Amino acid sequence: MGLFFSYLAWALGISLANSRSWCVWEFNSNIVSIVYIGLWEAFYCQKCSISGAIVEWPMYGRINGSWVISDEIWYGQGLRLLANSLNSVVLILGSVALVVRWIHAPYPDFLRLCYNISAFFLICSCSCTAITVSWNFAVDFYGQTTLDFPLSFPIGKEMLIRKRFSYVFPLGITTATLLLISAAMFSCGTFSIKQRSKVKPVTVRKHPPIKGVNEGPPVCNGCQ
Repeated sequence: MGLFFSYLAWALGISLANSRSWCVWEFNSNIVSIVYIGLWEAFYCQKCSISGAIVEWPMYGRINGSWVISDEIWYGQGLRLLANSLNSVVLILGSVALVVRWIHAPYPDFLRLCYNISAFFLICSCSCTAITVSWNFAVDFYGQTTLDFPLSFPIGKEMLIRKRFSYVFPLGITTATLLLISAAMFSCGTFSIKQRSKVKPVTVRKHPPIKGVNEGPPVCNGCQ
């Protein structure tokens, strides 16, 4: 079960890193009304007039050095990469440990090592995920983010009128919870291996066969 939750948390973590809804801003503009900002990419629909008809074009922009990148986005990129890398290592170790247990190989020390490393990495990944989404949510809604658009962007930040609540924060908390549950399960697996290793096999002593009651001493044919 711990490995299953790790795979689930890894999939959610990948979705979280690729999401473009870390910041959802609405603007008082006829050109761009909503901008979706992720850790590495921004998305918006730009309106333009073609032959008197208003057409919306989907636009994508990489968040690079031309942007004024805020601390929560800058450190969030590194924390998400670290969390996903640690979770990937856990998947490898957990899968190897599962194969070892499946073939009943007598390597309890190796299993304990895999479980201990996995639990530690999962706790670190949980902390990275929780810090990233909480920091971004707190600064975006209760603080003053320094994130700003490049000069070539069609609108300016001063036209911002509202910030929307997106699914990123609850998804991040769910991912962190799954990581914590998985770490607890791996720790329980380590404890169960220790308990099994304490149980020593009982040695069965072999006793010599007991003579039958009706059996007498051997009779010499020459004495009869």
